[in-house]
Amino acid sequence: MNASLLASSFRVGVQSLRVNPLRTVLSTLGVVIGVASLVAVLAVGDGAESFAREQIATTTDLQTLLVVPNTGQTIDGVRIPRATYPVFTLADVDALARVLGPLATVSATVTGGARLTLPAAAPARATVVMAVTPGAEERLRPRFAAGRFFNVAEVRSAQRIAVVSPALASAAHLSLGDTLRLEGHAFRVIGILAPAAQRVAPLGMTALVPFTTADSAMAPLAALRAPQIMVRAARVEVVDTVRVRVERWAAARLGAGWKDEASVETSSPMRLDQARRAIQVFKMVTGAFAGISLVVGGLGIMNVLLAAVTERTREIGIRKAAGARQRDILIQFLAESVAITGAGSVLGVVLGLGGAFAITAVIRSASDAPIYAAATWQTVGVAAIISVVVGLAFGTFPALRAARLSPIDAIRHE
Repeated sequence: MNASLLASSFRVGVQSLRVNPLRTVLSTLGVVIGVASLVAVLAVGDGAESFAREQIATTTDLQTLLVVPNTGQTIDGVRIPRATYPVFTLADVDALARVLGPLATVSATVTGGARLTLPAAAPARATVVMAVTPGAEERLRPRFAAGRFFNVAEVRSAQRIAVVSPALASAAHLSLGDTLRLEGHAFRVIGILAPAAQRVAPLGMTALVPFTTADSAMAPLAALRAPQIMVRAARVEVVDTVRVRVERWAAARLGAGWKDEASVETSSPMRLDQARRAIQVFKMVTGAFAGISLVVGGLGIMNVLLAAVTERTREIGIRKAAGARQRDILIQFLAESVAITGAGSVLGVVLGLGGAFAITAVIRSASDAPIYAAATWQTVGVAAIISVVVGLAFGTFPALRAARLSPIDAIRHE
């Protein structure tokens, strides 16, 4: 079929919709309701899933893996220190990050204590010191009363800077730009954590310093410090994949007997399976609601078009007697179906997004849960494409019925 004939058939189909505006409005209303329901379900569902994932990431360790050096071994129930154990460095963090790619973020941390240098009349004080790489920010998720976290360049250049807890800032009378002396070494304060964000040592004093300054920030030890590597999986679903890759890296880094040198620690498999099943069930329920909305809208289209075929039987007979072929009639009714679904999808998307934002606003007001509708171009695109597919799918049967009518029987129809 050439393009002009196809365009003519579509033009006739669209013009026929103007003949009976009430029927067109009613059929479009069914599509609007169906598409609006679909968009609302997708937007609210995506927002709720995002909130659930955020809660899992911030309040649990389900996505966290630790590579911990074995600094001792238990023999006959007695803990015996090991003479040697792996000491992970910034180069190890970079190597593991390359292995994992976008599946996870990698950081290193080592914790110790330090004496504070205060005015002579002040009593002796000490603080917990955590030496970390910038990737640890993904796990700590700090919020600041003032200042910022240190960046990659500052860590690699071993700059003596610090982020302090509210308790430490109060005890040492610190503000941004002041000097904090740890073990006699000067560290410039570039950030002060907000009280609500103090996740580290919530009842004490804590200083976060760059990983490369650990030795100067902490009290000396007789043995080498044993940093841990922390791996944060991007999603719950990839934790097992991340663990396998981490163990392969550990085997390559430490040798065949790596399990005697270090351990890879994760949350219990049962907790991970529970989280994965909960997300999967949520997606299935959301999909079921979306499917119901589509079926309702599609049935509305089919019913209206079937009624249109009955009302316009004589018209179809006259057109076929004048030379219209079956495919001309088929294309005409499919054009009407697509026109209805196209117009309805635009209104449905607007109505669905408005409803989704209203629903999430009510949820936030009633539960104080920060749930927001996820209005993405993907959601709008899926709704638009599906609406056209539904129009074609549910409009095919009425179109075929109209195309197969006998011209004589159609003209004689009352």
